[in-house]
Amino acid sequence: MNLDLAASKKWFAENREPILSDYFDFLRFKTIATDPAYHDECQKCAEWLVSYLQGIGLEATLWETSGQPVVFASHLEAGEARPTLLVYHHYDVQPIDPLELWKSDPFEPTIRDNKVYARGAQDNKGQCFYSIAAIKALLQSAKEIGFNLKVFIEGEEESGSSGTKDVFASRQQELKSDYLLVVDSGIPAKGVPAITLGMRGIITAEVKARGSNEDLHSGTFGGIVYSPLRALTEALSSLWDPSGKITIPGFYDDVKDYSKEELELIDTEVDQNRLQKEAGLRAFAPEPGYTIGQSGSIRPTVEINGLSGGYTGEGFKTVIPAVASAKISCRLVSEQNPEKVAASLKEYLLGKFPKGMEVEVEIDQGAAPFRCNQNSPIAKVAATAYEEVMGKPCKSIMGGGSVPIVSELAKATGAESLAIGYGLDSDLIHAPNEHFGLDRFELGFLTMGRIFSRLYEERK
Repeated sequence: MNLDLAASKKWFAENREPILSDYFDFLRFKTIATDPAYHDECQKCAEWLVSYLQGIGLEATLWETSGQPVVFASHLEAGEARPTLLVYHHYDVQPIDPLELWKSDPFEPTIRDNKVYARGAQDNKGQCFYSIAAIKALLQSAKEIGFNLKVFIEGEEESGSSGTKDVFASRQQELKSDYLLVVDSGIPAKGVPAITLGMRGIITAEVKARGSNEDLHSGTFGGIVYSPLRALTEALSSLWDPSGKITIPGFYDDVKDYSKEELELIDTEVDQNRLQKEAGLRAFAPEPGYTIGQSGSIRPTVEINGLSGGYTGEGFKTVIPAVASAKISCRLVSEQNPEKVAASLKEYLLGKFPKGMEVEVEIDQGAAPFRCNQNSPIAKVAATAYEEVMGKPCKSIMGGGSVPIVSELAKATGAESLAIGYGLDSDLIHAPNEHFGLDRFELGFLTMGRIFSRLYEERK
């Protein structure tokens, strides 16, 4: 293979403009898969990806699901005796609300201070596209790549991957791989290389309480009726005790405490001052007995993601709302089972409302956490690639976020998994003004190139 670091840098420099142009075209697709209004945009984006991957030398096709299609591509010329790498990405993005907080059109990529601003700029279209660019460079530069390559790009990561899971049973042979590389993670700080040895699982739920058929005048009915908004906020506030511990019965039953030796293998340090400055944080709430870094990576959480009820417009409207609702998520770790935690959460909340109030708790999605083997060949290859590209020792971290499908995809492929990426907490991936540094886009490209080369070299 002729794709050493110097060759990769040269290729990128020579192809930078067309690569970024294609990346921007990718970003312009409004792939908000959670909103049915964007279904056609998701379909068009998936078809564009198939055409693009075919154009760089892969066999590519669409796998239809009950939701958004999966883009699957492969290059299998190395033969069965050689290892197979499956690279995972997703093309769907988060909603753009609130639109008025964006400084530029979220679907018209804009460069400011060497950063690309757009929805999906980092999560996950940016990370997906530097990976695709590295594959393009590999196929153009190498006479043979020495391993089998598969690419899996789903369109439902941001909504739980429910339709994507349809393909696992019917496509198991095509998915079978030795290694699974999830390129949807990050590094702890700029200039600090790290591989991600696991991510937290997740459940999401919506709670809705109804206290009357319609909004009521707070002068006439105030002091008489139990406001569903009051009941909801009381129920939500009871999810934590005064110290900050989660009160859901059995919530911590399957949570493993890491030994001192295990903690030494994982970097959980967080620069609180840097985090506070970059994200403009006003207050911290780590779990009692744990550091901020541990609380954000190896410990479970409950968070209120949205709360609504009554009048919230300009001015004032004195009503007692008929309905109040909230969206809740739990991040899961260790052996926590999504179904078990969801059932406990639902039972707990239903018991916290006053008698007679109509209450619904709907569980939207669930996914188990996953953990990688630090000593696996793919972990060692990726760590070495990071060190070569960045010139510093590579750390091992745990990801605080979730990629819902990964644990099941790892089972379906039979592969040893690992998560990597160049995202930063300050990229605002689920907020207005999401962005991705072009310097990190190039680093991602170079790192993927070195992973490809080293995977071949390690298994000669």
